[in-house]
Amino acid sequence: MIRRTLVAVLAAALLAGCAPAAEKDPTDLAREIGSKVDVDTPQLREIKAEAGIADCAPGDASHVDGGLPDLTLPCLGGGPDVDLSTLRGPMVVNLWAVWCTPCRRELPILQEFHEKYGEKVAMLGVNYNDTQPKQALQLAEKSGVTYEQLADPAIHLDDNPPFPTLRGLPFLALVDADGRVVHQEFVVIESLHQLEGLVEEHLGVTL
Repeated sequence: MIRRTLVAVLAAALLAGCAPAAEKDPTDLAREIGSKVDVDTPQLREIKAEAGIADCAPGDASHVDGGLPDLTLPCLGGGPDVDLSTLRGPMVVNLWAVWCTPCRRELPILQEFHEKYGEKVAMLGVNYNDTQPKQALQLAEKSGVTYEQLADPAIHLDDNPPFPTLRGLPFLALVDADGRVVHQEFVVIESLHQLEGLVEEHLGVTL
């Protein structure tokens, strides 16, 4: 599992003398940088279309206790914004980034799950803490990923209940049919069988 994040890199830069550490919190600085990242440009839309990545689909439900955060994220590569709290499962939510080596390895496995069980269990990717949307879409295309992708370059999901402090990737969350996050963990998906087991155990879905 990768523990090096943009926040950690920024913190190191501050401590190295790029700026006094006390002047600005590394997380605040990461959010400031991430907020300037444009995840919807003509070039990104073209890459997304060529990759065949599905457009984002906003939900129509209301926020529930224990559900995904009441937070609206943009669609990576263009498309409608999505209020996470309106989404319902059963659903697998995967947070990933270009700089995360295990994320690169597991993307094809997540796609395999999507192709095999997408009609029973939705798959949603969130390109998190990543300021390289072009490279992210190119990686998704190379990995064969076609399921929906949101973007959170400004790390709004960090410590946003029910999510914990997100200091590492990849991160997995499982959402049930009522919209509640019933399981979440920092975990590397090494095989289709592993993911099948997590879904059946925590979502009660027979695959």
